[in-house]
Amino acid sequence: MTLLAFAFMRWAIAAGALSALACGLIGPFVRVRRLAFLVGAVAHSALAGLGAAQYFGVSPDLGALPAAILSALLIGWLDDRGRGQGQGHEDALIGAIWAVGMAIGILFISRTPGYNVQLLSYLFGSILTAGPERLWLMGAGLAVVSGTLVVLWRPMVAVALDREFAQLRGLPVAWLDRLLLVLIAIAVVLLIKVVGLILVLALLTLPAAVAAHWARSMAWMVAVATVASLVSVGVGMAVAIWLDWPAGPTMILAAASVFAFSMLVRSALVPQRVAHLSRQEAAVETSV
Repeated sequence: MTLLAFAFMRWAIAAGALSALACGLIGPFVRVRRLAFLVGAVAHSALAGLGAAQYFGVSPDLGALPAAILSALLIGWLDDRGRGQGQGHEDALIGAIWAVGMAIGILFISRTPGYNVQLLSYLFGSILTAGPERLWLMGAGLAVVSGTLVVLWRPMVAVALDREFAQLRGLPVAWLDRLLLVLIAIAVVLLIKVVGLILVLALLTLPAAVAAHWARSMAWMVAVATVASLVSVGVGMAVAIWLDWPAGPTMILAAASVFAFSMLVRSALVPQRVAHLSRQEAAVETSV
């Protein structure tokens, strides 16, 4: 009897595929906008919502999503205020929100009676415990992310590549910035159950970094990042089952291996060709 005969394994594979698609869609925007630190802050701030939800006896997912979205929007608002006043405190603000979110979550967890295995699965990931309810939640979140990007692809790419140019084109840059932060928060919550909030940052950035080695456009970058994510999740799950390792950390090691392999191949084959995204592409993306 193969492992696929078990329902929990089929659900785990489906959860891995959904998480890989989310990484492929959002990771390139995180890479281009250099928002990796923000992803870490949003993921760790979600712990406040997880802890509060568990303390009040509701599903942790119901707490994680609002906490992640709120922290992302708060970071965006504070960053805009600092930019408007000519202050560069973005890193300090993100670090503060990161720490406060963790602190609030730990306080709620400490006040929750008993040893909570469910909360630990959100910290370190537990893809093998993903059931139908979790898959529906992940599917809904992925539909929101993908649907938004399909409808607003050109303006979202333009803002990601060059804010000043997008403003000159008359795009609502501030509104699109907030929307991107919300999409990042949704993607983070989708991945928490798979690799844990501690490792979400790596899974969102490493496949996108692989794509950056070869990308000539944002569309191509999304495609390559999606493939790299699927390979990382698939190989990570297979190795984890074979060696009886934790699935989340093994996926991250697989993603790091894919990144290292891509970097070596690129340096050997195309040492002089640096793939990058430019203002020129932003103009193409916003043209009618």
